[in-house]
Amino acid sequence: MQNFIEELEWRGMIHDKMPGVEDHLAESMRVAYIGFDPTSDSLHIGNLVPIMLLAFYQRCGHKPIALVGGATGMIGDPSGKSAERNLLDEKTLRHNQECIRKQLAHFLDFDMDTANVAEMVNNYDWMKDFSFLDFIRDVGKHITVNYMMAKDSVKNRISDDASEGMSFTEFTYQLVQGYDFLHLFRSHDCSIQMGGSDQWGNITTGTELIRRIGNGKGFAITCPLITKSDGSKFGKSEGGNVWLDAKRTSPYKFYQYWLNSSDEDAENYIRIFTFLEREEIDKLIQDHKEAPHQRGLQRRLAQEITTMVHSKEDCNNAEKASNILFSKSFKDDLETLDEQTFNDVFEGVPQADISRERINQGLDMIAALSAETNFLNSNGEARRALKENSISVNKAKVNESYTIENKDLINNTYVVLNRGKRQTFLIKVN
Repeated sequence: MQNFIEELEWRGMIHDKMPGVEDHLAESMRVAYIGFDPTSDSLHIGNLVPIMLLAFYQRCGHKPIALVGGATGMIGDPSGKSAERNLLDEKTLRHNQECIRKQLAHFLDFDMDTANVAEMVNNYDWMKDFSFLDFIRDVGKHITVNYMMAKDSVKNRISDDASEGMSFTEFTYQLVQGYDFLHLFRSHDCSIQMGGSDQWGNITTGTELIRRIGNGKGFAITCPLITKSDGSKFGKSEGGNVWLDAKRTSPYKFYQYWLNSSDEDAENYIRIFTFLEREEIDKLIQDHKEAPHQRGLQRRLAQEITTMVHSKEDCNNAEKASNILFSKSFKDDLETLDEQTFNDVFEGVPQADISRERINQGLDMIAALSAETNFLNSNGEARRALKENSISVNKAKVNESYTIENKDLINNTYVVLNRGKRQTFLIKVN
């Protein structure tokens, strides 16, 4: 077995750990779990850090458990939140659980015939028949209100003037999560819980229950919360969350998110979000420092993560689409893209609709640039741009005598106009 703690430390993935956990891991194969919120049918890249924790854990020879919080998802975790979550019914939770399992299977092996095979559990299965009276008698009496009030996740919500406070439901969250740890300790010999640094309070409540009720020893390991060097929130794009589900975030947009990482962020991300070995990562970083304009580090990062989350084919298509604007066979390459990727490439590019009849007649360049599209402000500006040789149709330079015809249509629908390198316009033929 590899040393899991050493692996996390060089990758920058340790925030805090309980004393003795490294010796505990060295003694034999150990079972550890992380909880995932099932309130959506897809995880997003904000979940990638705990996913990678479990993946490295399994690769180091230990057994990972992914806990889907069907019960806790019905309550809501106060950690880092200013409002309670929406509560979900059981049918929706079960659907979400299955979707999450499929996504985790890209990182964890649920099927191998060894002792450290990954497992998925749902805390709703052991909480659904646990009555309120039984819970407060068997669990609640072992943890004092003073202990619960001392947790940062509780103190921050209660002291926040902008918050409406915390309901009793959310206040009990740490007890329910703590009981999960105790239950897995008893049923799966699970002795370690991992999570983000904001989960330390909830995790240590579990270790207390294991000590007080289970007469055993539980351990906590937390990782840092990922931040971006420019201060913006990791995992967010202009369109919101960057999802692992291709229907929510296309492979092209997913690839672009990582490709656009800053140099500083890319150095951190490639350690955390890939399985590359230390020597290879060090070389990638060194090569990047010698030629940062080539963005080799970002490209390798985007390739590794897109392939893991989606597939090699999706990654290749995303990479091809990313390079297509610089392609020498621009029109032919664009025609190989599926409609979703094509739309992603030109998202936000201004466009105008033109009738097919107008194209059949032949669309002169002045009209194409001005009167029919308003790409340029006037016929005079269009003429000047053409004389300056700054106008291209599908990346091929044209002059005022050029006429746009059916042969210019990409997938029989689109024409790409450019003025210089920076201004792009899309004609869509209906």
